[in-house]
Amino acid sequence: MVVVFVLAALLVVGVLVTANWYVWRRLFRDTTRAPGPVRRIGAAVIAGGWVLTVGALVAERAGAPFWLQRVLAWPGFLWLALSLYLLLAVVAGEIVRPLLRRYLERRAAARQARATTGAETGVEPSASPAAADERIPAGTAPPQTSDAPDTPKAPDTPESPDTPSSRTTDTTEGADGSDAGAASPLARPSRRLFVSRVVAGAAAAAAVGTVGHGTYGVLSGPKVKRVTVPLARLPRAAHGFRIAVVSDIHLGPVLGRGFAQQVVDTINSTQPDLVAVVGDLVDGSVKDLGPAAAPLSQLKARHGAYFVTGNHEYFSGAEQWVAEVRRLGLLPLENARTELPHFDLAGVNDVAGEDEGQGPDYARALGDRDRSRACVLLAHQPVQIHDAVDHGVDLQLSGHTHGGQLWPGNLIAGAANPTVAGLERYGDTQLYVSRGAGAWGPPTRVGAPSDITVIELASRKA
Repeated sequence: MVVVFVLAALLVVGVLVTANWYVWRRLFRDTTRAPGPVRRIGAAVIAGGWVLTVGALVAERAGAPFWLQRVLAWPGFLWLALSLYLLLAVVAGEIVRPLLRRYLERRAAARQARATTGAETGVEPSASPAAADERIPAGTAPPQTSDAPDTPKAPDTPESPDTPSSRTTDTTEGADGSDAGAASPLARPSRRLFVSRVVAGAAAAAAVGTVGHGTYGVLSGPKVKRVTVPLARLPRAAHGFRIAVVSDIHLGPVLGRGFAQQVVDTINSTQPDLVAVVGDLVDGSVKDLGPAAAPLSQLKARHGAYFVTGNHEYFSGAEQWVAEVRRLGLLPLENARTELPHFDLAGVNDVAGEDEGQGPDYARALGDRDRSRACVLLAHQPVQIHDAVDHGVDLQLSGHTHGGQLWPGNLIAGAANPTVAGLERYGDTQLYVSRGAGAWGPPTRVGAPSDITVIELASRKA
């Protein structure tokens, strides 16, 4: 087992090193003529970015001083997102690179053809027909254009080695395939170098723009999404009951009290009948993040606000956080059920609690309930749907996936979860998965915008 773990770790490290070398090569080595400060700066930026990323991850999990976590988190986690999109952009550039070179080659060939045609006819490519008629026959002296006396011709002298005509000059192939003239600081780069610089610049701009836009989306707060879910056993009196579902807020070194206040204000603006916080509220201890979570005490709903643990609570001290959210006015459902006027609301612990003897207990939460009543289950991870089906649950509300958070992360999330985002049916049970309000790691989302979902229950008897 240890050998397998070591081999897997070496494989991951090897892939990361190779990928980053490839990014460095395309962005820095291929865009410069020779080794120099640009290449060294590029290597330092890439290596330093990963040092910050690893430092941010380790500091968070090891419970380092919170000020240190915050110092490392912003640059470290943003580099994690930026490096992903730099790699994707550089790979996409491999498609553009040959197309751009082919375009430049055709343009150079067309220019050369025009130059050759002009030389054969004795006419400059840009000369007009009138100019061609006025050209001077060969062997005829050009006419004098002024009345100044002729200047005596200097006697022939051997060229000095220092005269410009005697120097050997290097020519550099221009972007259009022609010679760029004498080598100088202003000489144009070769076609290959020109293409590398264009593609690298476009890749860097695309990556920075993508991460910037995705970060702005997270920091501006989650948007409200509304979904109607019909339940066969829901009585007519409960038709239109509104549940505000929020998951994966991930308060931590990056998203703090201000973000929590945004989430609370957004939920309250929907005027829900009930609030369901379905896990991954925090990434850190009550000591460090208690003040950040304080706005949760302002949640307003006619039937209260409820909470179940997510896997990140078990990284952060689940027992302490359960006590803290209870102090803030939320009602934790730890493998428990409450009977609301028209349906049952149950909640189970996250599967990550099994390592601490606090895993989900469906028999305790659902075993003795009246199955003639509709039941809504709060469970952090979508994979818990199969147990919900076995226990006759009508609707399970989950989070955990973030909708993939960073494209193409949705492909990985889809391989590990039955549903990545949205509403799906499993037998007689429906599963709704929220993309979450916050973000883990990079405060960035691409292709998976954050949301707070208002589930409106509909009675088929209405």
